[in-house]
Amino acid sequence: MSLLGLFFLFMYIGLSTIGGGLVAVSLMQQELVARSIISSEQFIAMIAVSESTPGPIGINMATYIGYELYGIWGSLVLIAGIVLPSLIVIILIARFTQSFQDATPVKNTMYGLRAGAAGMIAVAAWNVLAVAVFTLPAFYASRRWTDLVDWKSAAVFCLFLLVQIRFQRLHPIFLIIAGAVIGLVLF
Repeated sequence: MSLLGLFFLFMYIGLSTIGGGLVAVSLMQQELVARSIISSEQFIAMIAVSESTPGPIGINMATYIGYELYGIWGSLVLIAGIVLPSLIVIILIARFTQSFQDATPVKNTMYGLRAGAAGMIAVAAWNVLAVAVFTLPAFYASRRWTDLVDWKSAAVFCLFLLVQIRFQRLHPIFLIIAGAVIGLVLF
């Protein structure tokens, strides 16, 4: 398939995947393997590399597939293909809401979206906390409240929380590096 054909295929993938990068990856697999552009084994290897690379998996996959097939230009073209539909939709929504931003229904919708986003962030934080600090299997086995919390993890979490509150202008990368060092030492 030509690079232009792949560009339009990735535009189709970017436009038709609602639900995040994993949905896009599933559609990529359907389209690329069915058309024999890449093999199933290659695709699985690409998923493994893309999962371990920082960033959204859909964009990582587009980058990797583009590079494997057409080099640097392939990466750039497929990234543009998968991102362009979302960018166009966001620009259209922004223009639409800009002209109606003072309307009560739009304000109420934005207010509701903020509440939903805050809830999603809270759930994500709770999920991380539940895995990192709480030791439910040990608690279920012993039924002792002292086994409910991994106290070293809780202490490190509280320390990082206090540092972040105290030094609000501290760049998060310093906390990430400190967390990695403390994790290597303590755990």
